[in-house]
Amino acid sequence: MNMLFQGVFDETASTASLQVGDFIICLGAALLIGFFLALVSTYKANHSQSFFLSLAILPAVVCVVIMMVNGNVGTGIAVAGAFSLVRFRSAPGSAKEICAIFLAMGSGLILGMGYIGYAFLFTIIMSVIFLAYAWLGVGMKKSLPMEKTLHVTIPENLDYETVFEEIMEQYTTEHELTNVKTTNMGSLFKLTYGITLKEIGKEKEFLDKLRTRNGNLEISLSKRDKTQQTEL
Repeated sequence: MNMLFQGVFDETASTASLQVGDFIICLGAALLIGFFLALVSTYKANHSQSFFLSLAILPAVVCVVIMMVNGNVGTGIAVAGAFSLVRFRSAPGSAKEICAIFLAMGSGLILGMGYIGYAFLFTIIMSVIFLAYAWLGVGMKKSLPMEKTLHVTIPENLDYETVFEEIMEQYTTEHELTNVKTTNMGSLFKLTYGITLKEIGKEKEFLDKLRTRNGNLEISLSKRDKTQQTEL
């Protein structure tokens, strides 16, 4: 058991060469851990194939880089500079996806240092915690179904700052005007609100009250936009 948690490079640290057998073992372990992390991170979650493949391969990439610069300070600085120039070209991911990427990089880093046992132990512990938090719903906002995005169109002659204030106070616990946009050559305003309803069952009554104020122009009520929800 003690041998399992010793670095496979500990005995050859005085030499500059890397044994092929050690390289294959670490690379294989990195691919196995990457695949396992990809399965855990995408379990019952919307994801793309590219994200799954990235998580599966990332630990192996980091592992190889760390093995190649092991003990070489100059090369390590050069690699750090190269990584600082790289950024994701796609749309920013969610906090959960970013966390999964850091987990994959952490596993690859441990493997690159030669500590295979610790890498598997780290992966298993973090995966169990990851799944447990998701299953228990830790940190999930209980009022999420009550949070909505409201789009209302009004004529230009209405004061959009106060026209719906009375109705908002009656049917919502929180409301905020997040966007104002002119349309139809400036004759109409499109308002966007982030609201939290007091009661789900009174949505139609709420919309009917709004229609009496905006002249029966277009109104839409939907789930809260992701851009209006704060994520770390």
